[in-house]
Amino acid sequence: MAPARCCCCCCCWGGAVAAADAARRVLALLLVGVLCAWPRPGALASEHYTPLSLLKQELQHRQQQEAPAGGGCSPQSGDWGDQYSAECGESSFLNFHDSDCEPRGSPPCDSLLSLNTEKILSQAKSIAEQKRFPFATDNDSTNEELAIAYVLIGSGLYDEAIRHFSTMLQEAIESFKEALKQKVDFIDAYKSLGQAYRELGNFEAATESFQKALLLNQNHVQTLQLRGMMLYHHGSLQEALKNFKRCLQLEPYNEVCQYMKGLSHVAMGQFYEGIKAQTKVMLNDPLPGQKASPEYLKVKYLREYSRYLHAHLDTPLTEYNIDVDLPGSFKDHWAKSLPFLIEDYEEQPGLQPHIKDVLHQNFESYKPEVQELICVADRLGSLMQYETPGFLPNKRIHRAMGLAALEVMQAVHRTWTNSKVRMNGKTRLMQWRDMFDIAVKWRRIADPDQPVLWLDQMPARSLSRGFNNHINLIRGQVINMRYLEYFEKILHFIKDRILVYHGANNPKGLLEVREALEKVHKVEDLLPIMKFNTKTKDGFTVNTKVPSLKEQGKEYDGFTITITGDKIGNILFSVETQTTEERTQLYHAEIDALYKDLTAKGKVLILSSEFGEADAVCNLILSLVYYFYNLMPLSRGSSVIAYSVIVGALMASGKEVAGKIPKGKLVDFEAMTAPGSEAFSKIAKSWMNLKSISPSYKTLPSVSETFPTLRSMIEVLNTDSSPRCLKKL
Repeated sequence: MAPARCCCCCCCWGGAVAAADAARRVLALLLVGVLCAWPRPGALASEHYTPLSLLKQELQHRQQQEAPAGGGCSPQSGDWGDQYSAECGESSFLNFHDSDCEPRGSPPCDSLLSLNTEKILSQAKSIAEQKRFPFATDNDSTNEELAIAYVLIGSGLYDEAIRHFSTMLQEAIESFKEALKQKVDFIDAYKSLGQAYRELGNFEAATESFQKALLLNQNHVQTLQLRGMMLYHHGSLQEALKNFKRCLQLEPYNEVCQYMKGLSHVAMGQFYEGIKAQTKVMLNDPLPGQKASPEYLKVKYLREYSRYLHAHLDTPLTEYNIDVDLPGSFKDHWAKSLPFLIEDYEEQPGLQPHIKDVLHQNFESYKPEVQELICVADRLGSLMQYETPGFLPNKRIHRAMGLAALEVMQAVHRTWTNSKVRMNGKTRLMQWRDMFDIAVKWRRIADPDQPVLWLDQMPARSLSRGFNNHINLIRGQVINMRYLEYFEKILHFIKDRILVYHGANNPKGLLEVREALEKVHKVEDLLPIMKFNTKTKDGFTVNTKVPSLKEQGKEYDGFTITITGDKIGNILFSVETQTTEERTQLYHAEIDALYKDLTAKGKVLILSSEFGEADAVCNLILSLVYYFYNLMPLSRGSSVIAYSVIVGALMASGKEVAGKIPKGKLVDFEAMTAPGSEAFSKIAKSWMNLKSISPSYKTLPSVSETFPTLRSMIEVLNTDSSPRCLKKL
């Protein structure tokens, strides 16, 4: 193959536990119910695993993740763009190794467990054997799970407990349902059922379960907190804020609700209340020896960014640049989710009294043509939603990216008619980055909690080390359900690369390897095959390549596939991209050439009605975005940003995307696992259902002129258009 984002707090365990034990299993799940305070991005999982062995693997990996910047080699798992760190090890085409990285003398890469981890494992094993914990069962695997939960919670290691139990959501749902048959007023079961549905992306079912829990107890803090979190990530900020305020009435020192209250206020442009709530979180310093909460670690970044946004509320968007204005060290630490320890950092100015908060704007107060613009944006944005487990629909993101697509359409059309654009304080012809920057600005303001930053604008020192964009597909025997659709395609590619490798380095054993590979039907079965080579011990890596259109025969580095395993059957199957200065320049040269060709053909298209010209422009748009996806140049949001550019640029060419992204498909992974840009274009067009654009789009108001400031952008994202827009559909 040339290829080309809360852990669930309702937890479940492996082993063949009989259906009759469902109620007991649910009670065991609720042992870690206290962990539901903060749903975090992570793997949605199925299947079972060996509890104690996987915990050991997980905590070992966490040690490597938390190494100082520049020394670690295993970035935190999550969605593409969630975490970055300096890479260790070689990047050869096919590489064999003993552990997750080559240390090169760097201590953080050593595969040593701390004494604390060994102590936890020992305690859990002892407790499991003696069943000295609540809700012990007759199943040894279940008891190991419960013992781990008991020890982790008792040790205050809540994050590790959450990560360890992010598994088997569907089984958890069935367990909670079974428990509710036996005890209809089981509040915690309703709460955890709601959270399980939220993790699967089922907003309606989650809402129903949370509501049932609150009908039983309207003061149930965890349910209020979890429902508020879900509503925020659904784009329903006003409703989310009500839940966080009620949560704080009941628990004034609830750090999660306080942080989310501040974030909700800031997202809606209410900066005074937002920063007041943020300051309360900042004042909650951890005690000596106490681990700082995720909210405490993040809140100073949010406060500084909030101050910056407030200061620029009424400045024309064309006159400033966030990537240039924010200090490099601040951006670097924020993107990597590092503690706020920045030398010689100068804080953003405090709130200026003459700059007022954003006021609520009724939908009816907009002119009819602007109302139509908003309704069209809502519809376009909904076409960008992934229909895959784990992706919760977010109507605020939908509107933001729909408006981004319309603004891209208008800007590209102006460029093809030789008009200039105003960007970052300068008037000039639009370049490809300007096109993506339109989408970036909308994605940023839709959720200010996430650092959407250009990686090549990071400090030179950080860029020279590289930023790793990492995601686990399988860890232990826990499967990330978001990417399940792509396992078979990646497996076929790995098998092909293994044959190529052995053909060059082990020709005598090639036949034996080929016969063994024919029996391999899942990734887990690859490790024994690789032991045919004496260099192979615990794992190997495979690097994909991206063919150049600019220079035939030339290839760029794609992503790296890593498979490692241990003696008891646990494996790590992951993929990552590394953004280095050299790699970025190669991709930029490719995108530059494609954009130049696109602009030339776009200008011809404006003057011609030939079908062939429109088809050529479409292929150029998809090819350009194909390289953007493989580069992954942003710290967050690359996928939806790129897709909104596709939608907008196609509309500029006279074509409208009418089809939805198929169930199970992820556009970024389609690009990264396609053998080339032509293949990606063919796949994308198969679901886009392109049709001629409606003439009414030409009469829509200019997005950039209608919403020229940050204030006006926040106003339009806040307004409720549902009654009017539903009538228009």
